[in-house]
Amino acid sequence: MDDVLEPGAHEPGDLSAEIRDIIVHDGPISVERYMALALTHPTKGYYTARDPFGAAGDFTTSPEISQMFGEMVGLWAADFWERIGAPAQVRLVELGPGRGALMSDFLRASRVAPGFFAALDVHLVEASPKLAERQSEALAACGRPVSWHRTIDDIPPGPAIFIANEFFDALPVRHFIKTHEGWREKLVGLDDDGQLAFGLGPEVEPFLKAEAEEGAILEINVAAQRVMSQVASRIVEQNGGLLAFDYGYLQTGFGETLQAIRAHQFVDPLAEPGLADLTTHVDFSALSRAAHSVHAEVHGPVTQGDFLLDIGMVERAEALRARASSEQKTQIDAALGRLTDMSETGMGAMFKVLAVTRRGVGGLPGFERAHDGAD
Repeated sequence: MDDVLEPGAHEPGDLSAEIRDIIVHDGPISVERYMALALTHPTKGYYTARDPFGAAGDFTTSPEISQMFGEMVGLWAADFWERIGAPAQVRLVELGPGRGALMSDFLRASRVAPGFFAALDVHLVEASPKLAERQSEALAACGRPVSWHRTIDDIPPGPAIFIANEFFDALPVRHFIKTHEGWREKLVGLDDDGQLAFGLGPEVEPFLKAEAEEGAILEINVAAQRVMSQVASRIVEQNGGLLAFDYGYLQTGFGETLQAIRAHQFVDPLAEPGLADLTTHVDFSALSRAAHSVHAEVHGPVTQGDFLLDIGMVERAEALRARASSEQKTQIDAALGRLTDMSETGMGAMFKVLAVTRRGVGGLPGFERAHDGAD
């Protein structure tokens, strides 16, 4: 007989009981702390305890869709390396490297630029031991030294090229709701039945002055802005750049974008913390402001579709099709269409691309149609 969970019980890995205990002991917690616990708890966090990628996981990222994505990023980076003076050694840093697909394809494509390939010293910032194992397998024969780190602080000094694909969307956010008295923080507490529930903090936030109608929600990703400031500061001081892909919006506005995904389906964000992916849409305007605040130069954002088409993904697809079987040609065409789909809900339109460099680097390939994300 199949095991059946008793009413009120939770699957192994569910953090509900631990989070309820924290709330009972300390009081309601911020959405930011709730997300951090659900995603990066040392033993039961969503990213620390499982492999969420691919068809058998909870979502599929661009590198998992096609090798072309990582290859094009690698070729873009080889060109960028020349633009920043072709340093003899450059740290290649990926933030949140998934299963290593992007980096594997990146490095393979980079071999067409031998000087760039020889200069690469690869560093992966990864919180999940399980995913680090997958990355190690994927990069075992990559031909370059690879190191793993828990935090950006551990990356050795020197010029660095940072790659971040769907990294910023998983960083925890704070939510504030406009009430008659002013802005109050949205918290996670317990309802009358002892289950996790959203509520409001008792105090008005004195430093939030944004004008909005009652009931409006302001989503602030302090963690993402902090990471951007840290990376941009290093780029300004030590040379290099950041290329970031994520889904989000161009201008700061009001509204909640927190969502939970499990088995490719949307679920209740409070239902089973630790078992579902929690993400929010990235505020690219806020990221741009964070980079500008440390005197970095921001390129973009542009849509992923425009970026990939402008740097030559169609030509790459045609090269692959030239030596592909009929079935492979169909797969190549489908992947190209999916990655560059500019319909309202297509990846090409929903995902944006942003680059950060020192001032004076000039125009970069793929950013000719750039929006000004700092307004």
